[in-house]
Amino acid sequence: MTMADDRESPESATSARLRSALCAILIVGLVGTGTELVLLKHFEEPWQLVPLALIGVALVVLGWYRVARGPAPLRALRATMWTCVVAAGVGLVQHFRSNVTDARESNPSLSGRALYADAISGSIPSLAPGAMLQLGLVGLAFVFRHPRLRHNAGATEFSSSRE
Repeated sequence: MTMADDRESPESATSARLRSALCAILIVGLVGTGTELVLLKHFEEPWQLVPLALIGVALVVLGWYRVARGPAPLRALRATMWTCVVAAGVGLVQHFRSNVTDARESNPSLSGRALYADAISGSIPSLAPGAMLQLGLVGLAFVFRHPRLRHNAGATEFSSSRE
């Protein structure tokens, strides 16, 4: 991203720096989260591959953007980030369900609040998929009103107002 992308307003240099920072944070978060998932062997069941696949896709799309700098990789990144947000919700449910199953197996008499308390603090970190939510939101913030989308998007992008 160069400052020539946002050359009209004095805030454009700040916007460009913030966008660059968001991109760097996204890359560090993707690499860090992906590394952690691999180290934790988060690939033993097919559904556990979803966050790893999304991280891989996001990194490839960011590489594509680095080379192409056009609206197509930004649109692909936006779709990938929305998928990360949805996957985070599914992951939260999956982690919680796994913990409920484990809690019931260890103590079949658990129910209600006691079952919920055991499940939320179980051996599988219930809120860990929130990392995918954060990555998705950072990526969406990076793409939001991106100048390279503004010039080409027409009515489908938030192009009617300036940053």
